[in-house]
Amino acid sequence: MSEQAQPRRVVQRGLWFEEFETDVVYEHRPGRTVTEADNVLFTTLTMNTQALHLDAAFSEQLPPFNQRLVNSMFTLSTLVGLSVAQLTQGTIVANLGFSEISFPKPLFHGDTMYAETVITDKRESKSRPGEGIITLAHTARNQHGDVVATAVRKTLVRKRPS
Repeated sequence: MSEQAQPRRVVQRGLWFEEFETDVVYEHRPGRTVTEADNVLFTTLTMNTQALHLDAAFSEQLPPFNQRLVNSMFTLSTLVGLSVAQLTQGTIVANLGFSEISFPKPLFHGDTMYAETVITDKRESKSRPGEGIITLAHTARNQHGDVVATAVRKTLVRKRPS
């Protein structure tokens, strides 16, 4: 490489509107192993005093799990967060809404969460030129492959700059 030639640079970013493909499974890696500290910090930061997240002695007495559960809002936040680098980093304008959120199985301390997303719909914005609306179906699984959370999210994303 000559002294004046500069190497080509690649900046990590999400996808532009045009790059999203429907009916493709985007797998987000690495996964995220959830610790007791994660659960307690998130639960206390959000003022959630639910003993099932904070009180080991209390939780151990309650079937069917007999242990503390990871706060489902942490699970949801992490599910979405795992998708950011691959899909929306620097290209999202705003989240427009969440729907169809479910938690079929609990997440426990020490579980590792893996996420995947399918784009189920995309359309150009009628009111905002240069942007489009994407519908994302997110799924989180634990290390055993069990689905621990699902959510549908609509986002406004930028089109590729001209």
